[in-house]
Amino acid sequence: MHRKVLHEWFTTPKGQILQQQETAFLKRSITVSCKQVIVQIGALGWENDFIDCSLYEQFYVMDDEQSPWYGSKLLRATTVGLPFKTASVDMVILPHLLEFDQHKHQVLREVERILKPEGKLTIISFNPWNIYINLQYMRRREKNTPWFPGLVSRTRIEGWLRLLNFEVELAAGFNFDATRINSGHAEGRGQELRVAAFGIKAIKRSYHLIPLAPVKDYQPRVAMARIIDIPIRQRQNDADS
Repeated sequence: MHRKVLHEWFTTPKGQILQQQETAFLKRSITVSCKQVIVQIGALGWENDFIDCSLYEQFYVMDDEQSPWYGSKLLRATTVGLPFKTASVDMVILPHLLEFDQHKHQVLREVERILKPEGKLTIISFNPWNIYINLQYMRRREKNTPWFPGLVSRTRIEGWLRLLNFEVELAAGFNFDATRINSGHAEGRGQELRVAAFGIKAIKRSYHLIPLAPVKDYQPRVAMARIIDIPIRQRQNDADS
């Protein structure tokens, strides 16, 4: 499934079920104020379901393929170099982007660059172990595209985020029946196969190292105890006793 047909798939019955669950997850993920900057990389077409664009005036959607169906600001750019200054964004949303991008590591590095310290990151991606999702990709894939999608597991994405000093707050699994939110630990293989997509909430941590200045020209010194002179009369009394 390519991003060009992603919006079409979400109009199917199963796509609608998954869309409702992802919408609820995105609503809970947007915890920044309406005055802060939010950047969504990859258009969905149903952004109005999880964010009020009239309140969030600095909500930007970056996409080089799809057209805007909402009241947000659309930016035409690629993910190799995001058109934002370093540490200028409060929250980044990646909805079904990593599975279709060939430069996954570069995308995450760029996200880390533009996010402010303690900035929020929300990722939604399809589960590579779900058979139905893989069949849908092979059925809808375009010519000259790989036979199998470049899906990445949740545990691998979390590992990449930890290398970039992100702390994963929450992980959620979405299936075609209900949403199940867990603490982010690894799931059993039987449960993992039933999950169609997953969501990740993470925070960019900023660690400051305090350099310790080395002690130069250290020379140990011996402290001499002071000799106390006891009076002669006191020494005689001590001897007599």
